[in-house]
Amino acid sequence: MTLDDVRSELLELLEAEAPSHDIDIVDVEVVGSSKAPTVRVRIDHVDEDADPITLDEVSVQTAWISDLVDEADPIEGRYTLEVSSPGMARPLRKERDFQRFAGENVSLSLNVSEGRRRYTGKLEGCTDGVVRITTDEGPFEFELGSIRSCAIKPSFDAPKGTGSKGNNRKGKR
Repeated sequence: MTLDDVRSELLELLEAEAPSHDIDIVDVEVVGSSKAPTVRVRIDHVDEDADPITLDEVSVQTAWISDLVDEADPIEGRYTLEVSSPGMARPLRKERDFQRFAGENVSLSLNVSEGRRRYTGKLEGCTDGVVRITTDEGPFEFELGSIRSCAIKPSFDAPKGTGSKGNNRKGKR
């Protein structure tokens, strides 16, 4: 079984169980060597209006996730399980993710063998399985199934008027 097969199996199992725990499985990633891979599970609240998931909530949810992964046993030998919040560079995978985070800047990668694979721009949304983004080169549309990965591109820009160059304090430095 390849790491991609393991990811697909775990994603299916976890997504089936997650609603009974009021959790959304944001993404599952299986990385590292096939002999001792790391399974990364990103979770969040189902309610889009809820505050971000806390470390204490992640700790509570880790128990059933660990049990389910152990029970499914899709990995021969040892593995490391990491359960976390989606973070600032949140992966987008489902149509509702692309709708919910419309207006955010994203980095998108396609499943193509030829031509351009990567796009960065403003997410315009998703309707009927078609994701729309606007880049510096203009608007683009992609079938949801053609997207290999997409994540919010965090902004680390400081608000105007802050920082050492932007302040107007008088006095000695």
